[in-house]
Amino acid sequence: MDLFDSLIDSSNNLLHKDGIANYYGPLMPLQDADSYLNSLLKHVAWKNDEAIIFGKRIVTRRKVAWYGDEPFEYTYSKIRKLALPWTETLLELKADVEQKTGERFNSCLLNLYHSGNEGMAWHSDGEKDLKRNGAIASLSFGAERKFSFKHKQTQETVSLVLQHGSLLLMKGVTQANWLHCLPASKKISEPRVNLTFRTIIEK
Repeated sequence: MDLFDSLIDSSNNLLHKDGIANYYGPLMPLQDADSYLNSLLKHVAWKNDEAIIFGKRIVTRRKVAWYGDEPFEYTYSKIRKLALPWTETLLELKADVEQKTGERFNSCLLNLYHSGNEGMAWHSDGEKDLKRNGAIASLSFGAERKFSFKHKQTQETVSLVLQHGSLLLMKGVTQANWLHCLPASKKISEPRVNLTFRTIIEK
């Protein structure tokens, strides 16, 4: 099922069962989205992502950064990260997302995709460090990219295009029942920055 041309209704649950995903569309004027994109590209402490797959350390072309209220430890793909202190820009964006969704977040994982050649394989965000069934708010800047969900049992898929400056909220049991991915596309040459605001369980 594709939702490329549907009207944006943030109260609409894109998944319709076993989880909740709400798409808000762009949160800001184009000029503001452009400004945030430029700031994030220049001032975030980007590093190439790493993962351990079948015992081997893999370094990706995609870059990541991890920020939070405290130097939280966060482990995924068997790699441990420590959160950096928030920047002023990230705090502004966090406040906007919290105001829009009514949720609260204490951390943010950022991804930088240099072009459509870089994507993200099917996965769910179910790491033990995350609040169980907590909300994850995904804010996108830059190139418009297709984003897909796949039900873990039925294999049903739901897809949409994430616009420049737009917000997608996943919550409830979504991560337990659905996978999601960002498919690669050779047609896209522009970068995309994605911010995923999360809640880490404080130990």
